[in-house]
Amino acid sequence: MYQWNQLVKECTCLRCSNEYVPDDYLTGCPHCLDQGYPVSLQVKYDHQAPWEIDQSARGLFRYVNRLPYRTFPTLGEGGTPVIKVKGLEEDLGLTEVWIKNEGQNPTGSHKDRMSPLIVARAVDLKRSAVIAASSGNAGASLAAYAAAAGIHCTIVTTSQIQDGWEKAIRITGAEIIKVGNSYKRWEIVKQMVENQDLYPATNYHIPPVGSNLFGVQGLVTVGLEIAEQMSHRMPAAIVIPCARGDLIWGIWAGLTEAIRMGWIKQLPRLYAVEPFPRLLHVLSGRDYREEFEGDSNLLPSIGGTTVTYQSLYAVTSTGGTAVVVSNEEVGNAQNSLARKGIYAEGSSAATYTAVSKLVQSGMISQNERVLMVITSHGYKGV
Repeated sequence: MYQWNQLVKECTCLRCSNEYVPDDYLTGCPHCLDQGYPVSLQVKYDHQAPWEIDQSARGLFRYVNRLPYRTFPTLGEGGTPVIKVKGLEEDLGLTEVWIKNEGQNPTGSHKDRMSPLIVARAVDLKRSAVIAASSGNAGASLAAYAAAAGIHCTIVTTSQIQDGWEKAIRITGAEIIKVGNSYKRWEIVKQMVENQDLYPATNYHIPPVGSNLFGVQGLVTVGLEIAEQMSHRMPAAIVIPCARGDLIWGIWAGLTEAIRMGWIKQLPRLYAVEPFPRLLHVLSGRDYREEFEGDSNLLPSIGGTTVTYQSLYAVTSTGGTAVVVSNEEVGNAQNSLARKGIYAEGSSAATYTAVSKLVQSGMISQNERVLMVITSHGYKGV
């Protein structure tokens, strides 16, 4: 059995601020959902109890006082580097650029920060298996951590899944179910969660809420790490690949906690990178609950036709915006990063083009420090 964190106090809605006892709210805030607004909840901790980084630990275990579980299955996740890459500043027209490389997690993506906590929760609830709807990274990660914990895993995907990802999932012993489209994946997950008592890692509500709320707490450690690693040289802007906003919200939450703790003084602007206008349309006045059509064939990790409240919240509360990077621009971005020694998945390499566009538009000034988040390495063949 994995150890629950007794400092967890409540779950709070991002939109209405209603407080709930800690539990699994798989479709988000009950109050907002009744009003027709799917909104995710965040885990709140007892702020009266002081906490410190565990300097003797590495990775996620440095921040167990701000995670829902103090123990969980581990493959060595977290603790990814923040690095400067020679020549990147000249390419992008900036004086200082840094990279947070989440591709150095065990299965090669930031999803490895979520999976241990999801699996720990499933085991704690005595569920026999975990399940996710995934195009690749989340499925490969969840399958690996389920195997490490000795529980079954089912991944619902489409026939378009890349061979590298499919092999990474199957080789762990996980089951793969292929369906016709992304929405069908969510239907299958919903049925199996409600009828077979599987524990979900990913969203299955339409419009979406976000991934499992306990899993998303693992992404808060990205923000905490950035604050710890860059406390004396905090970036003015952070550019982040974005689908349904788990990572950009996690970074926001971690940096907000770092401000509360006095580690940093102000929030950087957060910029969401997307393959076609979704969040960008919402920022211009459209309802975040709508569907947004576009092509994301070369960017499956940030694909999809929907937006979440949590991504909107993270961007607007920091004065950021969304940046669109097309399929056609991804190849050049991958090549440019690879020539600097960083082999990134296309969805991650999109941050390179996004930064360039932000500089050219004047949204990021040339003398500002910028951090690019690389979410996944390119070795899965995407």
